[in-house]
Amino acid sequence: MLEHYFAILKREKLSNNLISKRVAVEVGNLSSLPQEKLWQLHKEGMEIYRKFQRKRAYPESSQVSLFDLKLELAHRILENCHFCERRCGANRKGGELGVCGVGSTSFYSTEFLHMGEEPELIPSHTIFFSGCTFKCCYCQNWDIAIHPKAGRRVNPHYLAGVITLSHLQGSRNVNFVGGNPDPHLWTILQIIKDVSINIPMIWNSNMYTSREALELLDGIIDLYLGDFRYGNDQCAEKYSQVKNYFSLVSRNFKIAYEQADVILRHLVLPGHLECCTKPIMEWVSQNIPKVYFNLMFQYYPCYRASLYPEINRRLTFEEREKALEMAKKYNIGIR
Repeated sequence: MLEHYFAILKREKLSNNLISKRVAVEVGNLSSLPQEKLWQLHKEGMEIYRKFQRKRAYPESSQVSLFDLKLELAHRILENCHFCERRCGANRKGGELGVCGVGSTSFYSTEFLHMGEEPELIPSHTIFFSGCTFKCCYCQNWDIAIHPKAGRRVNPHYLAGVITLSHLQGSRNVNFVGGNPDPHLWTILQIIKDVSINIPMIWNSNMYTSREALELLDGIIDLYLGDFRYGNDQCAEKYSQVKNYFSLVSRNFKIAYEQADVILRHLVLPGHLECCTKPIMEWVSQNIPKVYFNLMFQYYPCYRASLYPEINRRLTFEEREKALEMAKKYNIGIR
């Protein structure tokens, strides 16, 4: 479990982004090419990337790399935004805001060595970006999730330097979170472009990510730290205001499972064991049975949870016990 992640920590492998930076793309000026051609080059570049990754044979850095190509594609998507599955199509480069409220400039509220993540991850250099693609009524980070300009304007080169310094101070990884990192994908790639140290990159997301965004993250991210919140679409729309939740998020976990290491977090909601916890465990057992499954009991009502009496309370002892029994039934190796 988490074999790739630990291999990077042991210096047995390069982090994925360092490999992508070494895969040459045979092209002149990326900005002059149509988007369809860029995606074709991306497909070809990823085939080369996988060969290098399997053989652990890493070429010298190239002038125009697969990483550069991914960055160019991310800039193109910014003109018709579909980094997440809301697919609002906002021209963020032209001054429009996405449904998430994020424009052409990214902001982050804070960054620090986080000691509250999973044991394998700490100390984790966590960067909290402002804005989110969800509108969860019980959001614990609502102060930055609903304020896309909270905190500081991102300076990619500066944050890349901070990441390097933090690594010298003991960080085991870089953890991009929020809010949610998805609207900031292009900014995060700009940050990673200036990071030259061999350190795992973590995508800490609600996993409502678009397929195109996941293709860009393939070969960049070493570990997905993803939330699987709801076992049906009705609960997702009621509490987080998103549609087609289960099919999209389950699809994305399967994609992530094929790309990199995955930690799946499931926050148990009061009164939602049968409608949410059970279907998620059943799906996991059938589709990604060896995933690192973090069953979380720390829900507490905050933000606007009081508007929904059924979740305006903590979990009972009986609910915790039942969730553990479900995990045993579906052979879920919880952590």
